[in-house]
Amino acid sequence: MDLPRIFTIRESGHRIHDPLTPEKLAALGEALRLTPGTRVLDLASGSGEMLCTWARDLGFTGTGVDISTLFTEQARARAIELGVADRVEFVHGDAAGHVSDEPVDLACCVGATWIGDGVAGTAELLSRSLRPGGLMLIGEPYWRRTPPDEETAMACHATGVADFLPLHGLIGQFGDLGYDVVEMMLSDQDSWDRYAAAQWLSMRRWLDQNPDDELAPEVREELTTEPARYVRYGREYLGWGVFALMKR
Repeated sequence: MDLPRIFTIRESGHRIHDPLTPEKLAALGEALRLTPGTRVLDLASGSGEMLCTWARDLGFTGTGVDISTLFTEQARARAIELGVADRVEFVHGDAAGHVSDEPVDLACCVGATWIGDGVAGTAELLSRSLRPGGLMLIGEPYWRRTPPDEETAMACHATGVADFLPLHGLIGQFGDLGYDVVEMMLSDQDSWDRYAAAQWLSMRRWLDQNPDDELAPEVREELTTEPARYVRYGREYLGWGVFALMKR
């Protein structure tokens, strides 16, 4: 049980596996106005940066669950590095279907709503771990500009235009599911650059170290084509945000 290798090759150097800068991540934690001791469940927690830095800076506790062996190891190392290993734990496992043994104050899935087959299913999954009156965080792409055709949408790594909504449509979807949107933190083109461009250096360094690996041709092809594709399509059309929700 693990992520495909190509994904971990791309993002092996990332601490944040989403288009959020450390500054935006810190500002989001502050904006939630939660007290020290807040208990968090973070599904698809990646390398644990959100949970570890919020434990250090805000006094939160909690658990992260991620399917990637590499990212889980990185998260545990980060917890030790930041001195919060006694407050957070990271579990290697499939976040899809994971429910906390005890209700939490903050239930999160930031950038991985495929674990619930979309926004609606992920909200329902998170709600099973959330105490009444608690906060939910969902990170999700949206269209900054609606693509003019299916080809453009697919160049943004979507299967089609229908994969994502414009921002106002995504906010409306949360409302239709019975949630108030009470905070949000949106990516911008600079934070997208930091997320996307960092993948190119990781891929190039991996290629230099593993020229004979069976995945080398695939990684080479992606590194050759991805920078131009990103600046032409993804950077212009695709947005991303984290949304704080409370059940009505």
